[in-house]
Amino acid sequence: MEYLDFETPIKDLQDQLQKCQIIGEESDVDVTATCKKIEKKLAEAKRDIYKNLTPWQRVQLSRHPNRPYTLDYIKALCGDTFMELHGDRSVKDDKAMIGGLGKIGDQSFMFIGQQKGNNTKTRQYRNFGMANPEGYRKALRLMKMAEKFSIPVVTFLDTPGAYPGLEAEERGQGEAIARNILEMTRLKTPIITVVIGEGASGGALGIGVGDKVYMMENTWYTVISPESCSSILWRSWEFKEQAAAALKLTGKDMKKLKLIDAIIKEPIGGAHFDRQGAFDAVQTQILKAFEELKDLSEIDLVAQRMDKYANMGVYKE
Repeated sequence: MEYLDFETPIKDLQDQLQKCQIIGEESDVDVTATCKKIEKKLAEAKRDIYKNLTPWQRVQLSRHPNRPYTLDYIKALCGDTFMELHGDRSVKDDKAMIGGLGKIGDQSFMFIGQQKGNNTKTRQYRNFGMANPEGYRKALRLMKMAEKFSIPVVTFLDTPGAYPGLEAEERGQGEAIARNILEMTRLKTPIITVVIGEGASGGALGIGVGDKVYMMENTWYTVISPESCSSILWRSWEFKEQAAAALKLTGKDMKKLKLIDAIIKEPIGGAHFDRQGAFDAVQTQILKAFEELKDLSEIDLVAQRMDKYANMGVYKE
């Protein structure tokens, strides 16, 4: 397990606990009481640290290398029922954007999301979760397929942004994202969106227009990353912590601004400490959202979604 800087007290206590357990196993000394004291201190340290996280610390947690990614959630939710679908039927199959059909219990869903890699090789293969235009066009193709067969759509957002390369712009990156936003507002099937990691810029919005939008507790969702914001405003990445606070990018901020519907609480320590707990929380929220949406007519569903986004923000005509 890798630890972030602010998690050092937790690491020290876990090391102590492990040494205590080893001593108990290798000798006749009864260390039960000592282990219980360390476990109590460990639980208190976790509570104290994770209930007072700064926006920048939540950004760090959202990028934790042990945090589960889109495919991890899909496999946990669907098991062997997931069938991945490939290609945009125009250019190629974008490995940074994955999608396919799967079941939670007896209910079928179309799952779509950005996928990052677990090591250097797979990160390059997945393009670090940054999709090209063909990735967004693949996502739209799958959404249209779901609409045709009245299958609800679930999207998982976890990207540092859409791929900014020259070739992506040549193939219409901006148009592909804009087209997805337009089509998702009027898709005649329920859309449930969950931010499971980084929700950055148009790269996230390209699959982020949902009837119900949720953020996991240690994620962020905003127009630009704190580092990029810092480099623009202060000409340096050194002010990324101030930028993170100013951007109002945490789940609490987004809920207060009425830009999301709810925050999915993570296990103490974050999703990387207790993956199964995170999977269960996400599954519960998806099923709850589907129950709220399944009985709406197509007309009411689209009208409600359009109203949801039309009422966001403050503006004057």
